[in-house]
Amino acid sequence: MLPQALQDVIEALGHLPGVGARTAERYAYYLFKSSPRISTEIAETLVNLHNGVKSCPVTFALIDADEEVSPLYNDPTRDKSTILVVEEPLDIYAIEQTKQFKGTYHVLGGAISPIDGITADQLHIKELLARIEPDNVQEIIIATNPSVEGESTALLLQKMLHEQHPDVKVTRLARGLPLGVDLSYADQITLSAALENRTKL
Repeated sequence: MLPQALQDVIEALGHLPGVGARTAERYAYYLFKSSPRISTEIAETLVNLHNGVKSCPVTFALIDADEEVSPLYNDPTRDKSTILVVEEPLDIYAIEQTKQFKGTYHVLGGAISPIDGITADQLHIKELLARIEPDNVQEIIIATNPSVEGESTALLLQKMLHEQHPDVKVTRLARGLPLGVDLSYADQITLSAALENRTKL
């Protein structure tokens, strides 16, 4: 019963995570009622999204398309001998807001999840191991999410690191992070305490 153009927008918005049918309808109707300039700005930024963003070939953090590697990796003031491993790129920004970590990062690109068909081979584990010698890595901090998938991934990483690089110190963020909460949604106080109280595995 809705005009086709409006229905198309509702269906497109419905692809976003956490956006159900009713929410998609409200968003679409809001855009229709608002100035066409807002819709144009949103459309232009979405068109430029994939052309303007890419993954760092070393850390797999998100970077501008014209950058070669992540500025956080290239920064001479960062300690390359310490790597903090996270599941997703946005987790980096959650840690950075604490202003306590001065090392570099490595993004796995997810966590092991047999139900979702995600195996260890699909994560950037090999690339992490390849960084250890060139960067003279002394410590790897595992900061996967405190979920079943995150814990399974952490255990696998711990096992592989102990087997292949026994001299590298492996630590895990302290268990101050609540179960079921993604790293990117944790507050700064919790993240600061977790970083400060990390434990050796």
